[in-house]
Amino acid sequence: MKTYQVVGIGNAIVDVLTRADDNFLELMGITKGIMQLVERDRAEVLYGAMESRVQAPGGSVANTLAGLGNLGLRTGFIGRVHDDSLGRFYAAEMEKIGTTFANPPVAGGELPTSRSMIFVAPDGERSMNTYLGISAELGPDDLPAGVADQAEIVFLEGYLFDKDKGKAAFIATARACRAAGGIAGIAISDPFCVERHRADFLTLIENELDFVIGNEAEIRALYQYDDLEADLAAVAAICPLVVCTRSGDGVTIIRDGLRTDVPVTTVVPVDATGAGDQFAAGFLYGLATGQDMETAGRMGCVAAAEVISHMGPRPETSLPALFREAGLNLA
Repeated sequence: MKTYQVVGIGNAIVDVLTRADDNFLELMGITKGIMQLVERDRAEVLYGAMESRVQAPGGSVANTLAGLGNLGLRTGFIGRVHDDSLGRFYAAEMEKIGTTFANPPVAGGELPTSRSMIFVAPDGERSMNTYLGISAELGPDDLPAGVADQAEIVFLEGYLFDKDKGKAAFIATARACRAAGGIAGIAISDPFCVERHRADFLTLIENELDFVIGNEAEIRALYQYDDLEADLAAVAAICPLVVCTRSGDGVTIIRDGLRTDVPVTTVVPVDATGAGDQFAAGFLYGLATGQDMETAGRMGCVAAAEVISHMGPRPETSLPALFREAGLNLA
């Protein structure tokens, strides 16, 4: 038995959330509904403007690992934090949820621990303003021995793809896992990230990965055929397993050419932050425990529905209990 069922590699970011209406977003020059990177001075301005802040360890893949921990899987996380108060908080919180934090906080004159200021509108849409700080500096030298090769599944975060050292870390992690008999996949994370690195993304997916998870905009960004069916077919031609979340239109999964469509019940979110991350948690749980694709997709939808019912990107309810209520059998 391997040490980990799922190991994630991604940004270690402290999420700071608050509610804000559209007028506030416009006043502050915040683009609604997307993630945008900000510099340190802009981060300080936005942080100071936040009222009634809710603070928690975040980062896309780290949120997914929190969901997997809720489901009882053995998990590990590869990420970079500074040896400051936020960094120590982050590492300790990951350990509390049962995820091994594989990298000790970095001491010395490095950049501070990363943080994301998230403004949640009345309709649940979230606008993320992320200062990457030290997490974006993760590279191959930060990969601890005995982690990726001891994982049944490694899950990569597309946001880390903006730097060459991040790309190199992804490739090294995927290869170490696959060489030891595991599988590797990625959450695309953001269509703008794809636009910046489309060729490298496609090369990674085709040559190094076994699965890819993305929403409709992210999947469509890979080939830009302006037709979702054509885009899905193109991605499925280079990757054995493609998972596309389509909001109220459900989830489309293509595994080895076999398509599965999973419907969803549309609900108005309290806070959409973490919906994709928790969908990934439910789906990866199904994948790790040998479920069929329809069941894995339904598990993803249940986990996503839980997280959008409250503020914050991580589950607050027992996901195993929700799965049982939905008639989904746990391993």
